[in-house]
Amino acid sequence: MKHKVFIDGQAGTTGLRLAERLAERADIQLVEIDEARRKDPAARLACIADANISFLCLPDDEAADIAAAAPPEARIIDCSTAHRTAEGWAYGLPEIFGTGGIGGHTTKVANPGCHATGFILAMRPLVDAGIVDKDAALGFHSLTGYSGGGKAMIAEYESTAATNESTLSAPRQYALAQAHKHLPEIEKYSGLGHAPIFAPIVCDFYSGMMVGVPLPRSALRRPASVVIIRAALANYYAESQIVKVRELGAEHSEAAGAGFLSADAFANRDDIEVFVTGNDDRIEVVSRYDNLGKGASGAAIQNMNLMLGLPEGKGLSLGD
Repeated sequence: MKHKVFIDGQAGTTGLRLAERLAERADIQLVEIDEARRKDPAARLACIADANISFLCLPDDEAADIAAAAPPEARIIDCSTAHRTAEGWAYGLPEIFGTGGIGGHTTKVANPGCHATGFILAMRPLVDAGIVDKDAALGFHSLTGYSGGGKAMIAEYESTAATNESTLSAPRQYALAQAHKHLPEIEKYSGLGHAPIFAPIVCDFYSGMMVGVPLPRSALRRPASVVIIRAALANYYAESQIVKVRELGAEHSEAAGAGFLSADAFANRDDIEVFVTGNDDRIEVVSRYDNLGKGASGAAIQNMNLMLGLPEGKGLSLGD
């Protein structure tokens, strides 16, 4: 049996990647829309009604409009920001909220933001365990490949002019007003009482992401060593095939980067690795993954699998 899947917004970065990946699966039949009608709401709604499940790879306003007009029973995964904190939508992070919350009778799932994924996976288990104070004043940085900026940013970085453009060859911090669109979901789902200070940094590589969260002693509710924090995360994700909590000191191995963690090491993968680094007085939790994988299309396919009752890892690129 083939599952019929429609991608609304297939021309965008996430939509294109989803289409390429799903076209390779024998169990998926992509619902095609006439190119001349891909902006026609009636034609798009007809495709959504025909499909077993649909992805929305659209700007927020368009995603909100089409989701509101779709049949109530239509199964939808929204890859935009529009529904990530909305009532009636499941947040598509099954490692935290359980596979049953995404599968079963759920018809509407909001795919998490790429930056939010690394932070929430690192912090929510520690808040739930009573290790990190929910009122802690935290901050974090996130290094991302330029593909996360969509077609316009990709074209900017890959143009001939960019080769000699010094402002593009160096890392660039952005969202300096502390109003990044991922902050609301981070505040809602991390377990913290308020959003952290966030420093996203775009770099001159195509895909990959690394999120680092420092944990000062003042952020901890009880004495907690790197051993305790690593054990809490490892126990939390012990059954996960997606989240790999590395052994203490693994960042110094040749496989990890010999003491240098490269943000693009998990490019083209759909899993995520977590390191607990530093010492008992100066601890940092680091998540490394692909902004287009677990941060976007990989997570969307994982959620699709769960909604269709398929094995969670089917069609995903997973490693050790």
